[in-house]
Amino acid sequence: MAEAHQAVAFQFTVTPEGIDLQLSHQALTEIYLSVLRSWKKRLIRLKNSVITGVYPASPSSWLFVVIAILATMYTRSDPSMGLIAKIQEHLPVSHSLSAQCQTVLSAVLFSTMLWLSLIFTMRMCLKQLLSYHRWMFEPRGKMTNTTKVWLTLVRIFSGRQPLLYSYQGSLPNLPVPAVKDTIKRYLESVQPLKNPEEFERMTSLAANFESCLGNRLQWYLKLKALWASNYVSDWWEEYIYLRGRGPIMVNSNYYGMDFLYVTPTPLQAARAGNTLHAAFMYRRKLNKEEVKPWLLMSSAPCCSYQFERMFDSCRIPGTITDSVQHWQDSDYVAVYHRGRYFRLRMYSAGRLLSPREVESQVQKILDDPSSPSPGEEKLGALTAGDRIPWAKARKEYFSSGLNKRSLDCIEKAAFFVTLDDDEQGMMGEDPAASLDRYAKSLLHGKCYDRWFDKSFSVVIYKNGKNGLNAEHSWADAPVVAHLWEYVLATDSFQLGYNEEGHCKGEVDSSLARPQRLSWDIPPECQEKIAQSLSIAQALADDVDFHVFSFRDFGKGMIKKFRISPDAFIQLVLQLAYYRDRGAFCLTYEASMTRLFREGRTETVRSCSNESCAFIRALEGGEGAEVCRRLLRQASEKHQSLYRHAMTGAGIDRHLFCLYVVSKYLGVESPFLNEVLSEPWRLSTSQTPVQQVELFDLVNHPEYVSCGGGFGPVADDGYGVSYSIVGENMINFHISCKHSCPQTDSHKYGGLIRQALLDLQLLFCPDQKDPSKADLRQTKKDM
Repeated sequence: MAEAHQAVAFQFTVTPEGIDLQLSHQALTEIYLSVLRSWKKRLIRLKNSVITGVYPASPSSWLFVVIAILATMYTRSDPSMGLIAKIQEHLPVSHSLSAQCQTVLSAVLFSTMLWLSLIFTMRMCLKQLLSYHRWMFEPRGKMTNTTKVWLTLVRIFSGRQPLLYSYQGSLPNLPVPAVKDTIKRYLESVQPLKNPEEFERMTSLAANFESCLGNRLQWYLKLKALWASNYVSDWWEEYIYLRGRGPIMVNSNYYGMDFLYVTPTPLQAARAGNTLHAAFMYRRKLNKEEVKPWLLMSSAPCCSYQFERMFDSCRIPGTITDSVQHWQDSDYVAVYHRGRYFRLRMYSAGRLLSPREVESQVQKILDDPSSPSPGEEKLGALTAGDRIPWAKARKEYFSSGLNKRSLDCIEKAAFFVTLDDDEQGMMGEDPAASLDRYAKSLLHGKCYDRWFDKSFSVVIYKNGKNGLNAEHSWADAPVVAHLWEYVLATDSFQLGYNEEGHCKGEVDSSLARPQRLSWDIPPECQEKIAQSLSIAQALADDVDFHVFSFRDFGKGMIKKFRISPDAFIQLVLQLAYYRDRGAFCLTYEASMTRLFREGRTETVRSCSNESCAFIRALEGGEGAEVCRRLLRQASEKHQSLYRHAMTGAGIDRHLFCLYVVSKYLGVESPFLNEVLSEPWRLSTSQTPVQQVELFDLVNHPEYVSCGGGFGPVADDGYGVSYSIVGENMINFHISCKHSCPQTDSHKYGGLIRQALLDLQLLFCPDQKDPSKADLRQTKKDM
């Protein structure tokens, strides 16, 4: 193939006259520029490592300390109290240096030790300051003097212009809660879900666990917390994600959508050009650590370690457990189109291709008339099915030769790209149904046209719509959402398109064509692909999805009720579920623990005694004043639960780790076994807009993303993702399974809509009839 020959720097042939050596100057130039680019990145990383390593001080502060010490010495004072003289006595090169040089060198060494000691002290002080979390429990707008002093000190010790990873060494470790506190909170959380007999039995199991096995397991957990960066995260990644042997498609991976109302260009190749270029722009910012660390209250930093494996990473299947592999910066992406795999280089002569050049390269793939080789078209189904068959097939058929080289190309790519032949988005005569199809397509596609093991896969549809599918083990949704917000904003507001819908810029006509990957897949392997596809297809067909935007009101009105928008929506979800099933259920809401080093998530058990009391009162016909009071109590309780989860006082991660320790020790705990087997029939998560400054929702309200979603966690439950956008919009993504007769995503969506309107009536009784408001909303959706 021509593109293969262009990648060879030299060729030689043996002739009767000798060896004929042919050098390709263009290829050698490419190699030189590639090496140069690699060394530039190494130097940038080295520089950032130095800056991050001495944070909150700066490298230049070392020179200031040295000059200050030398200046005091010339005034005939000894700031070291004799230490400089001691250092001078033990200098190994004292015999070859003059007395003055020895004094200066000793002073420099003392200054360096003093500087490092100051850095260590500042970092420990900052770590202690960041361990203070009482500010989170204070009423909004009522900051105590203690918190004001804390904010001032944090800003003093934080230095200036921190890089993405500057705070990592100063973040506190996640604390291990007391066993009795965790059990107390657990019993409180399950009390409204159990009858008196069941609750009494669980109380007895908990008391027995606390008095016997609990303290023993806790001792091992505290021992781990002493030396581990985070006592939860490594076990969470290993046992919750990587050891799962079922399909990760639907069950683990999640997705993100494009703009809801706008498609910047109808040209597939052009949209791919801007999207891929913007993603590599983000990677460049990530490599330079120019992505700003996420700060709460503009001062409290969140852990950034999840960003490290965003690009150039892939989940590798194993028979017992999977692993996440991360490579150095790849200069290409792997592309799938009509059953063929391609390698698309994103750099030429050491520079990133322009959006117009990427568009041109993508168009060459779209125009390629070649057919898939046997087994190639549905190869991706291996990543969608069960993990053990995929691990065995990978070892047997992809561990050497041609298949290994092609598989390596996919797994080591910066990320994966699918050029989809379908058209998606909110369109046609039934926009509501089209949104549902759009969500299902991003979640699982055709079950073979995504590479579900890649850290994330970008999907570009035929009509210019896009989206992404992300693997869950390496990071949580807010990290991927940060990338996706940047890509969408950069695509539309910075790069843009010309009048014909093409990307802007010029094209280098000498660019090599994208390289088609080759495979040699035997019939036995094709049979395994077919088996994985049948399992994945059955799972995908069982998913019932519904996506809708609620636009009658949003967080603007909810805040006027003096209620947290997140707590308000959680109560809406509880009310809708109660009306759907006639009972309450164990409810999962994801909360982050990134205020701690290597923190990931914690569970907020949203179903509480207070929320149940409110819903019973509302459904029982109590007066509006009583219901408003109970609603506010339930909201305050939810906020308290959320804050406890964020500050390391959650329930579920502690119980999970105690359970893992019990398995290592080979001891059984009836209490932990029952806790860890309880189903989450309502699994919820909010996806907030993090980079509000990138989107002008006042002047351009149409440029709003619909957010993203995930599959159902329980076979007989719902998965609900929601995003609060601007002041007047709330997007919902609802999933369940067709195979469960008790669940229906569209029915539950209707109940959510009605519950929102009913709660609005509690505070705005002069509103029009809710059924009419619901009808107005339906007409808007049409």
